[in-house]
Amino acid sequence: MAHAHSHSAGIDIHAHFYPRAFLQMVADEGGALEARCRLPDRAGETGSLTADGTTWPAEHRMVDIDARLAEMDRQGVAVHALSLTAPMVYWAGGELSRKLSAVFNDGCAAAHQKHPSRFVGLAMIPMQEPKLAIAELERAAKLPGIRGVYMATRIVDRELSDPAFLPVFERIVELKLPVFLHPIKVVDPARLKAYYLNNLVGNPTESAMAASHLIYGGVLDRLPGLVVCLPHAGGSFPYLYGRINHGWKVRPECRHLKNPPESYLRRFYYDTITHAEKPLTYLLDLVGPDRVILGSDYCFDMGYEQPVEVVAHHPRLSEADKARVLGGNARRLLGL
Repeated sequence: MAHAHSHSAGIDIHAHFYPRAFLQMVADEGGALEARCRLPDRAGETGSLTADGTTWPAEHRMVDIDARLAEMDRQGVAVHALSLTAPMVYWAGGELSRKLSAVFNDGCAAAHQKHPSRFVGLAMIPMQEPKLAIAELERAAKLPGIRGVYMATRIVDRELSDPAFLPVFERIVELKLPVFLHPIKVVDPARLKAYYLNNLVGNPTESAMAASHLIYGGVLDRLPGLVVCLPHAGGSFPYLYGRINHGWKVRPECRHLKNPPESYLRRFYYDTITHAEKPLTYLLDLVGPDRVILGSDYCFDMGYEQPVEVVAHHPRLSEADKARVLGGNARRLLGL
């Protein structure tokens, strides 16, 4: 296998995937919910998925495992941890969201079985229905290649600290699976319509909100074994931790927390997607290189074309730390 770079052990934990069967199920069964899908059937073609009032692109390389492998080889990425992307499944109500989750998880397992050393999966579960979520979690955890759980930074309009979700998190911890977060809906979307700000500003804001709810909502205290990875290098959370921490000192709403919020910085993992060197340097200094993991946001235009190069050429990282960020941390986290 010819790799583009000597750092060829890259494990990318932020790599989106639409199994063909998932898109087909949206096309076949989403009509009552005004969901539609156009499958990309040929290389170079982009299909689309419409659900929850928004349309997302579905590129051929997001569906086709072999096209993806060729790109991974070119990037020097050894492993993709496959995850769904917007709109995920929560829009689909109860039973359809369970079926969509299952068909996605089966698609990850099939990719893993075809290329066991190249693909693992982050299981989708219908979190908005906790009983169904636990049932699919139990099923998916037994599938080959499932190494984590994927969920939104909030579930429809409920925060992750909602007590209804606690039994799901408890079971995730018992199964020793890490949780990977990603935004779908962002706060105040009307103000973020212009200039693609829903992604540029909205998405990173969601990470800070989700992290704050997990901290102040007591989820991390109740579940010391819960491992959470934040996308987009933690969004604005690493930059705001001083402010979130100061609130704990001065605000009555925040006094219930035993330990300062800054003590939770290393309870999270963070991907490398900053699109600028200085913020990545700051993050590495703040949380340590053992808490930062290679991510690309494959295959979106807001991702990295060369995720490995970003780390391999980072001026502040030792060779040992580069190896950690490129693969060692993910290997530990995903149990590879």
